[in-house]
Amino acid sequence: MAGYVLAVDAGTTSVRCMLFGHRGEVLAVSQRDLRQIYPGPGMVEHDASEIWRLCRETIADCLSKPGIDPDECVAVGITNQRETTVVWDAGTGIPVCNAIVWQDRRTHAFCQELRDRGLGETVLSKTGLQIDAYFSGTKLRWVLENVPGAREGAEDGRILFGTVETWIIWNLTGGRVHATDYSNASRTMMFNITDLRWDDDLLDMLGVPRGMLPEPCPPGHVFGVTDPDVIGAEIPIASALGDQQAALFGQTCFDRGDVKITFGTGGFLLMNMGDDPRITSKGLLTTVAWDLGGRAEYALEGSIYIAGAAVQWLRDELQIVEESAETERMAERVEDTCGCYVVPAFVGLGAPHWDQNARGIIMGLTRGTNRCHIARAALESIAFQANDVIRAMESDSGTRIRSVKVDGGASANNFLCQFLADITGMDVERPRCIESTALGAAYMAGLTVGFWSCEDDLRENWTLDRRFVPAMGEAERRAHIDGWDHAVRCARLWSYTDNSQR
Repeated sequence: MAGYVLAVDAGTTSVRCMLFGHRGEVLAVSQRDLRQIYPGPGMVEHDASEIWRLCRETIADCLSKPGIDPDECVAVGITNQRETTVVWDAGTGIPVCNAIVWQDRRTHAFCQELRDRGLGETVLSKTGLQIDAYFSGTKLRWVLENVPGAREGAEDGRILFGTVETWIIWNLTGGRVHATDYSNASRTMMFNITDLRWDDDLLDMLGVPRGMLPEPCPPGHVFGVTDPDVIGAEIPIASALGDQQAALFGQTCFDRGDVKITFGTGGFLLMNMGDDPRITSKGLLTTVAWDLGGRAEYALEGSIYIAGAAVQWLRDELQIVEESAETERMAERVEDTCGCYVVPAFVGLGAPHWDQNARGIIMGLTRGTNRCHIARAALESIAFQANDVIRAMESDSGTRIRSVKVDGGASANNFLCQFLADITGMDVERPRCIESTALGAAYMAGLTVGFWSCEDDLRENWTLDRRFVPAMGEAERRAHIDGWDHAVRCARLWSYTDNSQR
């Protein structure tokens, strides 16, 4: 079929635009790095105006590539880093402050206050989420309480809130559409995932005026059309999906029990739960996956705060590698980690522990430990964290997971994929296209406008690159996991000392 779908992928460390053809092939790609802002300990911000500028630039770059006719673009799909909070002036289009990124921990104390008030079960039952600084709602409250004029503007309708896809849609449509999708809304801690609407009790709890919130819509939905004055073409915006739900869709995990892991800045494991909004008891989250044909489908999710970011830490802070790809060769130069474990709890531990006070450690160091051992231990830590979530997911779902699909930049690392297979004891399948997040947004948009007719069309596009099969014995696997569990306990000891106050 002639034509193509454009996908905008606004991630944590970069903004990417990709054009996909009918077979899921990549026709064009453009990417720009996104500046990271660290104003204080535990604080992470982005310049929302920069996010929009990079979106505009990468879209223009893709549409201007040789052989690309903008008139053949049938739809735009958007996918984004979730939970990141953007607040802006509806009249000027200028953000009132920097976007507060999902990794940011500044609302930790308020979250503890909510838990101390016994509100954890209420939040969990309505949203499927733990009370945590990770989610958008407490970040939005912080803006309303700390940015001069924000609350007054919100109450009189001048100040708007959105996660990143809302901000992009608003700008793409020239400020005409203020909307979100169910998958992103379900990550705010303000959205009832069974009623599929903003929840008044939660808004009261957080002190958020309803009038500043975007309209929740199905992820596969024509939100509006792009303003030709903005990108030079009028194209239907036909999907918006949180990045992890988009990756689940791009991996064609359409059946209940299908599991994928995306290794980006963090690591995110999602299991398709069909139309079952099961509330978890094992430290996992329940989230809206998507809505096709008027029926919401859900996913169990385990969120790992630091995955690919551990490799960036080796490169940027420790400077023991110049390029991230070097870590694979370094890990393979040594037989093991020489007893070394890295727990990259730089911003606490996510699922299934949810310990905001844990901090990163390197333990088991001896005189013989070298940089290759540390690099290997950092890669192994990604797999260990994934295994913790997989076991919780099996327990909660009552389903034995026999294989997982992987994607994201770090999944190109063969050592990591093989160690993941070994430590989980299950097959790890890597597709030929590991950009599943952008692909999922494109697939949803294309389905919405009829570029693809059904899910079977998408399944036919999925192609295996490599299958990693477990090769580690049970005794060795158990010894590795026992060592990791001990290391995690040591990292969590930070929670029970006064060190965090020093």
